[in-house]
Amino acid sequence: MTDDDVLLARIGDARFVLLGEASHGTHEFYSERAHLTQRLIREKGFDAVAVEADWPDAYRVHRYVSGMGVDQDAEEALRGFARFPTWMWRNADVLDFVGWLRDENERREAHANRVGFYGLDLYSLYASIAEVLRYLEKADPNAAARARARYACFDHYGGDPQVYAYAAGRDVSASCEREAVLQLLELQARALELAQSDTELFYAEQNARLVKNAEEYYRHMMRGRVSTWNLRDRHMMDTLRELDRYLGKSMQGKKPRIVVWAHNSHLGDARATEMGRRGEWNVGQLAREAYPGETFHVGFSTYEGTVTAASDWDAPAERKRVRPGLRGSYEEVFHLTGLPRFLLVRGGERDALWQGPRLQRAIGVVYRPDAERWSHYFQTDLASQFDAVLHIDRTRAVEPLERTAMWHGGEAPETYPFAV
Repeated sequence: MTDDDVLLARIGDARFVLLGEASHGTHEFYSERAHLTQRLIREKGFDAVAVEADWPDAYRVHRYVSGMGVDQDAEEALRGFARFPTWMWRNADVLDFVGWLRDENERREAHANRVGFYGLDLYSLYASIAEVLRYLEKADPNAAARARARYACFDHYGGDPQVYAYAAGRDVSASCEREAVLQLLELQARALELAQSDTELFYAEQNARLVKNAEEYYRHMMRGRVSTWNLRDRHMMDTLRELDRYLGKSMQGKKPRIVVWAHNSHLGDARATEMGRRGEWNVGQLAREAYPGETFHVGFSTYEGTVTAASDWDAPAERKRVRPGLRGSYEEVFHLTGLPRFLLVRGGERDALWQGPRLQRAIGVVYRPDAERWSHYFQTDLASQFDAVLHIDRTRAVEPLERTAMWHGGEAPETYPFAV
């Protein structure tokens, strides 16, 4: 049996399959998630893919794969991902998957059976404001005027969420909280009045919810990491829950099945990590609590290779060398097996390998090898975090659709194979 075969058998009837990644820039993680997701869609009838991306950008892809958009191809549909880090979704592996999903949906006869693509994240404050206004200008010009007056509160900050974070975090009178809440409540009331499934209204309502939650997120940014981390993951979980409810309305009693793509740190249960001990929760924990017995969590791991990442926030993408796993870490323990790749599942023959606590590496969009221990490792019990973990000992950087000179000139081991 292949790793996918084993995972499909273990997933069983789970409605939510959470597929992680140990970095935001590793080809194998994207590729493996895509292949497993394709099988979940075709063989187990999964209905949607929800990813760690902003709602309006991902919804542009949703329109394309559903045959509703104006984009001519997958590359054009991905152009909404223009904010740092662009390579996280504008890369060769996502491009291939989006193209596959469009083809898969075209094979299906009923529009209602088409698989959707949605974003869970909350960074798109101003883009989501624009999308709420766009919807209302078509649906109800009077409501659009009220929304424009409310959202004008945010105009004082020049379209920069960081400026808003600084101002609202220091002075509560600068907050646009009331305006964001009122606008969400009005859209929710509109949805209740219609009492029917309206795709564009649902899209607008989710954008209004994002504005409300993003306002809170940026307002708390000055107060410390735990608060903003919890707000962000709570928003992602709320979006997943709302998506589940919305999709279920048109399924005549059938419950939706959703694949989630995000970083290991979001999808492994926070209660099994030092994150949890310092008061943080995440989507993995919240999903297990909200849908007991209906979730299956898969983590990914690598020992060395290359990764696409930046040296600082908002800096150019580079192809960086991933250092060998630290002594005593899960990565080193897995490497010492001598196996190029293997799958760990609960109750398997290698159970002892992933019992914790041990150090586990997490590379986001920024990778700082010189400060790796403090920037990229944290204590976890891997077997409690996930239901399964796929380790690939040597991996390579995901290929951005826009390859900068710094990416081409990045650190690559002299003998590393780059053939696809």
